[in-house]
Amino acid sequence: MHNKISEVLLQNWDYCMDVEDWSPPLSDALAGVDHLQASWKPQGGAANSIWETVNHLTYYKERLLKKLKGLPQLPDVESNDDTFTVKVTGEAEWEKAVLALKTVHASLREVIEALEEGAYDWGGSGHAPGEEVMSLILHDAYHTGQIVLVRKLQGSWPSRRSFD
Repeated sequence: MHNKISEVLLQNWDYCMDVEDWSPPLSDALAGVDHLQASWKPQGGAANSIWETVNHLTYYKERLLKKLKGLPQLPDVESNDDTFTVKVTGEAEWEKAVLALKTVHASLREVIEALEEGAYDWGGSGHAPGEEVMSLILHDAYHTGQIVLVRKLQGSWPSRRSFD
């Protein structure tokens, strides 16, 4: 790969899921979480559960993947809150939710790798593909921090981590 935009996007994309940088990646934030921990919410309901956040992240990754591949879009949701839903529960369903997140993340990585230097040039309306990818990277980082905070609140965050 010889274009700098794709290299920067890929590096940051990898930081989101698998590579530790200034903060833990999603794979570390989700490591060892079972379905009960994933469903837990702090008292007062002021935060989303880890599972709700995983579903939200998956929704927006799937949406961008379909857009960048020119595929039919996901059905519209009434509000952003609708992307934070868990319709089924149980350990097997939680494992499927995490797998879906990791799978769509990997599929988007392939698309990002194929972006050309003109990834920030966009003749259509809206944002250029590179801008949308960078926005999703920041979105992932924000929600990964929320997942870590929920884990700390529930006492499931490992106390000895190199990034604490």
